[in-house]
Parts: sequence; structure tokens; C-alpha cells
Amino acid sequence: MSRFTEKYISGFMSGLQARNPGEPEFHQAVKEVLTSVAPCLEAYPYLLDGKIMERMVEPERVIIFRVPWMDDSGEIQINRGFRVQMNSAIGPYKGGIRFHPSVNLSIMKFLAFEQTFKNALTTLPMGGAKGGSDFNPRGKSDAEVMRFCQSFMTELQRHIGQDTDVPAGDIGVGGREIGYLFGQYKRLRDEFSGTLTGKGFAWGGSSLRPEATGFGVCYFAQQMLATRGESFEGKTVVVSGAGNVAQYAAAKAMRLGAKVVTLSDSDGFIFDPDGLDEEKFAYVQQLKNVARGRIKEYAAKYPASTYYPGERPWGIKCDIALPCATQNELDAEGAQKLVDNGCICVTEGANMPTTPEAIAIIQGAKLLYSPGKASNAGGVAVSGLEMTQNSIRQKWTPEEVDAQLHRIMTDIHEACIKYGTEEDGYVNYVKGANTAGFLKVAGAMMDQGLV
Repeated sequence: MSRFTEKYISGFMSGLQARNPGEPEFHQAVKEVLTSVAPCLEAYPYLLDGKIMERMVEPERVIIFRVPWMDDSGEIQINRGFRVQMNSAIGPYKGGIRFHPSVNLSIMKFLAFEQTFKNALTTLPMGGAKGGSDFNPRGKSDAEVMRFCQSFMTELQRHIGQDTDVPAGDIGVGGREIGYLFGQYKRLRDEFSGTLTGKGFAWGGSSLRPEATGFGVCYFAQQMLATRGESFEGKTVVVSGAGNVAQYAAAKAMRLGAKVVTLSDSDGFIFDPDGLDEEKFAYVQQLKNVARGRIKEYAAKYPASTYYPGERPWGIKCDIALPCATQNELDAEGAQKLVDNGCICVTEGANMPTTPEAIAIIQGAKLLYSPGKASNAGGVAVSGLEMTQNSIRQKWTPEEVDAQLHRIMTDIHEACIKYGTEEDGYVNYVKGANTAGFLKVAGAMMDQGLV
């Protein structure tokens, strides 16, 4: 790293932190990208003169609003809603909605910033945004979730539209929540349009949308493994999370010949030395998607497995690790355990699940490692395909969508190889993904003038 680059990064981050105090997740996301793309700024001074990074880190619009609703006991509850519309240089804003107690402005801005580059990598015309609320759907009745979603959408509908901003699901927002949100949008706007993605298949959704992120993670990992003559066949895989992404990453890994031995939630993880099979996978789907239970119930159902309360699965010996839960779940201690236990590949399924210290350990050991903005882009890619199908009023078959998904993940991998291959041949997927996404967005912003 040149002296100019070091000085630029230091000065930029000092200014960012002073301007955006108390937003550590946002600072972390920006620094990761900036470290990768600063050499581009040095090589292309017109990007420096155009203050392109200063413009990228400033959201085009931030919407924060009150969400009042009534619980089943008749008590009024008040939550806070967010929508961060970060960048629309290459298309309408696109990004998920998250319902979780941890939601705050820093997390929304980090996710929207990441989403901008992730969407650019898909090759589809989508800008970056993210939204959500500190509402916790866990333990709520369907009626309470519906009332909350209707109140949330009553405000959000003013700021979204199929050519403006197209939200989707995220943590805490699955098919049930998307249905309630879409119903209220349709009721208020008197239109049936592709303004949300992740819809039910019978009313505008796409084939493979639930599977897309998890499948895409494995398609990307396949490409990574192939660079070293490896595959999923016969490998042991640890997966964190038990939601949508984790479920379908586990399912695809199994079908590619791997043995998946862990799943987790916020309370702990289960280790099944025999590995998941189709029967166990069906049980997990019933447990998490229908009964909305906790992963510890898996150990009660399958006594050969062990439940580890309050822990994460990174100490389990494996060949491939797929962090699919939430941000900063894989820390330096966990990364060192993976390295010591012979892991060869870490492919992110969540958004920024690996801390900077953990990334340094993983890359220092020359493991294959990909950031979520590359490897978990399959979900937003199929959301983009859903937008296309809505626009042309057509349905594509699962096979057609899967072929498109596979192509997109392959294209993203090739972009990472192009921009991330270092002098010793090691592929720095972080550098590759950040640089490819940055150059596309920066070019569009420069073309469109000072807006």
C-alpha cells in the first residue's frame, strides 16, 4: 500500500467517523471497501476530483419513521422504521427489509452500502437500499405481525415503487411478512405491481426465490473450490444460522455431496456428526418456518446430535464453513479454530458475518474466502429476475431461473478473479468484489453528473 493510499484512507475514515458518530457497523463496511478501492482512486485521479467516495458513503435519502401498532392485549406499541436509499446510479433502489431488535441506523446504512456493490456485481440494473425496524416478530401472533406490517407499510408506501425502490425480505421478514406488506401496499396504492419481491408464487413471486441466496452461496463456493481442483463431494460443512439462507445453503451442499453437520440460531448451535439428510432437512424447515421453534429442538428429535447453548459452530472440524446468520458472527477466535482444524474455504452467506480481524487470519492462512457481497448475491439476483418477470407479466420455470442464477454467480466469480488475483496467484475475493462493484457504480455516477 502506497503512502498516498494510507494517508487517504486515514483521513477519509477520520472524517467519516466524525460525521457519522456511533455507527460502528457502517464505519466497518466503508473501511473494508475503501481499503480495496483506494488504489483505483490513486490510479484514476478524476474519481478523486469528483469526490466519488465522499458521495458514495452519503445516502441519497434516509427515511426514519414511527410505527405504532396494537398488540393482542389491546396495548399500544411503538417501534421505529427505517429505509436507507443509498445509491440509484445503476437502477432503482433494491434491498431487503429486516425486522429485528438490533436494527438501528448504523446497521441500516452498512447494509445499504453493501447492497449497492452487491447489486452492481449481479450485472442487473439495481441500485442499493435497505430498510427495517426494531420490531421483533419472535413470539408474536400472526395478527400482531399483520398489524405491525400494515402500520409499517402505511408510511413506507410513500417512498417506494417498482421504478423507484423495490424492497424484499431479510432477517425476520419472510413470506408471511412480505404477504402482509404487499397486501397493505396494494390496498393503499390501488395497484398490483412488482414493488416488493419475495412474493408468493401464486401472486407474482419467482420460482426459486426462497432457495436463491443459499443456492447461490454454494454455486459461488463451487467456483472457488474449482480454482484449487476441489469440490463439495465428500467434504464436511459447518453452517451457521437456521433461517432461509442457511437452510438452502445446507440443502444444496448436501445435494452436491457434502456432509452438513451444524445449524444454529441466536441461542446456540447443534452438531450432528451423522450429517443432515432429506428427512432431517424437512424437519428443520417445519421447525423454523412453520412452528417457529428453536434449533435446540433438533437435538431432542435426533439424540445422536448435541446442542451447544450460547456458542457458535466454528470449533467443529470441517472443510468448508458457510456463515449464514448475521453480521460479525465469526470473530478472530473462531477464524483461528477454522484454520487450525484444516478448513479450506469460508464462503459468506450473511452480510458481513466475519470481523476484520477474522478476515486477516483467514486470508493470512491463504484459505479461500469470499465476502457476502459476492457470494450471497444470489438472493437479490433472483429478486431482480422476479422484477423482470413482473414487468413482462410472465413466469419462468425453476430450471430457467436456476440457469440464470448459476450464470450470474459465475459472472460474479469471474469479476472477482479479474480484479482480485494478486501477484502470488492468491485470489483476494474481498478486493475483487469491492473493486468490480465500485468501478461500475463510480462510472455510472460520473456519467450522470453531480447529482
